[in-house]
Amino acid sequence: MNFISAENITKSYGEKLLFENLYFGIEQGEKIGLIAKNGTGKSTLLRILVGTDYVDAGTVSRRKNISIAFLDQNPKFDEEQSVVENIFKADTQTLRAIKHYESCLEEQTYFPSEEHLQQLHDANDVMDDLNAWDYETKVKQILTRLQISHLNQPLNQLSGGQRKRVALARVLIEQPDVLVLDEPTNHLDLDMIEWLEQYLTRQSVTLLMVTHDRYFLDGVCDEIVELENGKLFFYKGNYAYFLEKKSEREFIEAQTLDKTKNIFRRELEWMKKMPRARTTKSKSRIEAFYDIEKRSSGKPQDLELTLDVRMARIGGKILELKKVYKSFGVLPILKGFDYTFKVGERIGIAGKNGVGKSTFLNLISGNETADSGKINVGDTTSFGYFSQQGLEVKSDKRMIDVVKDIAETIELSDRTKLTPAQFLQLFQFPPHTHFTNVAQLSGGEKRRLHLLTILARSPNFLILDEPTNDLDLITLNVLEEFLLNFKGCLLIVSHDRYFMDKLVDHLFVFEGDGVVKDFIGNYSEYRASVIEQEQAEKKEIKNAAEKTQQENVLPKKKAKLSFKQKFELDGLEKELALLEQEKKELNEKLYDGNANHNQLHDWSEQLTEVMKILDEKSLRWFELSEIG
Repeated sequence: MNFISAENITKSYGEKLLFENLYFGIEQGEKIGLIAKNGTGKSTLLRILVGTDYVDAGTVSRRKNISIAFLDQNPKFDEEQSVVENIFKADTQTLRAIKHYESCLEEQTYFPSEEHLQQLHDANDVMDDLNAWDYETKVKQILTRLQISHLNQPLNQLSGGQRKRVALARVLIEQPDVLVLDEPTNHLDLDMIEWLEQYLTRQSVTLLMVTHDRYFLDGVCDEIVELENGKLFFYKGNYAYFLEKKSEREFIEAQTLDKTKNIFRRELEWMKKMPRARTTKSKSRIEAFYDIEKRSSGKPQDLELTLDVRMARIGGKILELKKVYKSFGVLPILKGFDYTFKVGERIGIAGKNGVGKSTFLNLISGNETADSGKINVGDTTSFGYFSQQGLEVKSDKRMIDVVKDIAETIELSDRTKLTPAQFLQLFQFPPHTHFTNVAQLSGGEKRRLHLLTILARSPNFLILDEPTNDLDLITLNVLEEFLLNFKGCLLIVSHDRYFMDKLVDHLFVFEGDGVVKDFIGNYSEYRASVIEQEQAEKKEIKNAAEKTQQENVLPKKKAKLSFKQKFELDGLEKELALLEQEKKELNEKLYDGNANHNQLHDWSEQLTEVMKILDEKSLRWFELSEIG
């Protein structure tokens, strides 16, 4: 069943033709990944398909009575409204009921008024009437996993990352027939990305998505569509299959183009020698010649991105951190951190959002000061900091002037010297764009220009904070090859698992509360070790429980308890009864459906702690019981 169809569509921006006469369709149940270079129109194509942008020519049709949810790369909100009002935008009876119920819970106090209790009671009754509790449980799961709280907070008080998570929650909660996502993994930490990947894989939703995350593409999508030079190419398979088939297609195209060029050269000779008197036969050959001339030109040859700069000499002493402490208020970031960096180290940084990864980078680069300890930078160390904030220049500044402000000439690794204009061309900025204002660049083009300004300074210690955001896959592949050959030090924070796996040798794992663990290996190896450790802990608990059960059925040894042991046993029996009662009450709270996600999170943590204490005291009770 075709949900969305585009026929013969054309789109331009000014004189720039994005695509012409495209045909595209989304069938029910398909999960499609759309790939293209920055600035070629992939986000525009998404907006056209969902109906928030228009075509210059052609038609787009959407099946009647289907719902479409769209996550824009730069989501728009009603800034004056609250988080809950923006999340529950879909106008369905069930979502209206859940929104009202969540709002009542958010406003709950220790001493609620009679009016508020009545509102909560009425909201509860409406939820019962609509059988909305299962749906509400899913909503809580989404809000909890995306770490969205303070539902009554105005949108204009949120950070960029928080806004992106709110926008993602909004489209997931709608449970639409068609889900269209533009860079959904931006601003999410690795745990959230893995959860989202599993969530989209399990759901039966029809999906169209733009993302630069190759593991995410491989895990979620069963078809890849490439937009290249205004045309679409379709590949039934995941990202790995796409790479293989794209290579085959380009090889065949190159062979065909060579043959066409040979024919063109032969026909060109005939045209030069052609007599003035033209017969009907020669006229048809002339028409065929112009057709061959057009085809022999082949596809326009794009500029190839080249990352090649001279690295400043690096000495023996690079960077030392000695007993470094850093906190923000009551939140510890580092507690006595010690490390000495060595030449050629490639370190990734992992950890949940908010544990201090970016603060750590700012400490190293000198943008933050430590509370105590020493940070000693070597005399020859030259930092290049590719930050999340991006390029910080005036929006009306021209690209060529941005580069000129750094240097009048830039030296490459082979000692070749380039002018700013030549350097811009090396980074896929053609000459006619060099006088463009920075404000007119796309998100990906701004990131590429930012990277250019970092490398133009010839750094020998690169610090990359989420470098993959808004970069297309082609640029990412080139960046990876450059970094693999980079001889200096490399420090990376990235939510792109493929990028981390390919480039880092070990990880600084920020575990919270100022604890930083040095793990030898890449991100996938770290995740495997975490899963293995979790499974081992579960097995150990299970074995202990089975051992306790077996010991419990054995005949008790006849022996006398000491007075102290008897006193302890009596106390344990009372404690175990209280713990069992607390466990029962927490379970009832968790499953009665009358709590918000913050309460659920707190109660879940309390239950885990109660269960742990219960296990420990039960084991001790069994030991004492056997003696008595």
